[in-house]
Amino acid sequence: MNRHRLWLYTVLFAGVLIASTASIMIRYAQGAGMSSLSIAAGRLGLAALILTPLAWSRAGHEIRRLRQRDVLFGMGAGVFLAIHFASWISSLEYTSVASSAALVSTNPLWVGVASLFFFRERLHWTTLLGIALTLIGTIAISVSDSTNPVQSNPLLGNALALIGAMTASAYLLIGRDLRRRLSVLAYIWLVYTSAAVVLIVWAIVTGQQFFGFSPITYLFILGLAVGPQLLGHTAFNYALSSLSATYVAVAILGEPIGSTLLAFFLFGETLALLQFGGIVLLLSGIAIASIAEQRTPSSATQQHAST
Repeated sequence: MNRHRLWLYTVLFAGVLIASTASIMIRYAQGAGMSSLSIAAGRLGLAALILTPLAWSRAGHEIRRLRQRDVLFGMGAGVFLAIHFASWISSLEYTSVASSAALVSTNPLWVGVASLFFFRERLHWTTLLGIALTLIGTIAISVSDSTNPVQSNPLLGNALALIGAMTASAYLLIGRDLRRRLSVLAYIWLVYTSAAVVLIVWAIVTGQQFFGFSPITYLFILGLAVGPQLLGHTAFNYALSSLSATYVAVAILGEPIGSTLLAFFLFGETLALLQFGGIVLLLSGIAIASIAEQRTPSSATQQHAST
């Protein structure tokens, strides 16, 4: 193995590890009394703020010349990204880290289902197998959580995590044409800024608090913006420059595994046997479907939305 390839694997592993910390930092911020909507708004707001000088210095000319259609589609993608973070982060109030992280990772399958119905893209039989395994795994997780609740309302939390997965899929589908025309910096600046504005306005209108928390709480929000939001996404995009999309897509499935392990050591969250089996089935289904979809001509548009 040459040094460059070893470096790519190292960057990808680091990206997965960084992304795995998102659920943990969110839990700590929630424990300090900050609302889920404030956490989501802070995460996207800081990420957009940090990204703005870099995006405008390197892609300012492109951003200034954006067509109205591209701006509208970027804003639409940002709305769905905002709902994704609001619902997924809220899910961590009600269900376990393991269930939330696993269920929100199903977004590639919802992209496939939506592509079938809205774009008439044919799905390979192995993709359908992956979807079936994921659905069985989802049912197993829900049944396990309802009979052995770890948190206050696991069924609501699981539903919110699935909404997070579906809205992430909508964000990817709306933005997929933009990704072909725009540079990465111009695209993520437009989408992140749009999502941040939606979340901040949403939080203000609903009376959420942004101030009066401990310094460590704000450090967790900054960590979410710099770590999973910026460094995690950047690591995955960098790895995609030389590694296969299939390999990266499957490697990203290490994120819910990492989150589950961290929750076990930090919060003492354990897995029931049925929950463990459901998560194994769910992640196996995503892996099978991801491998199948990367073999299709439209595979370039099938991406994960990292937490």
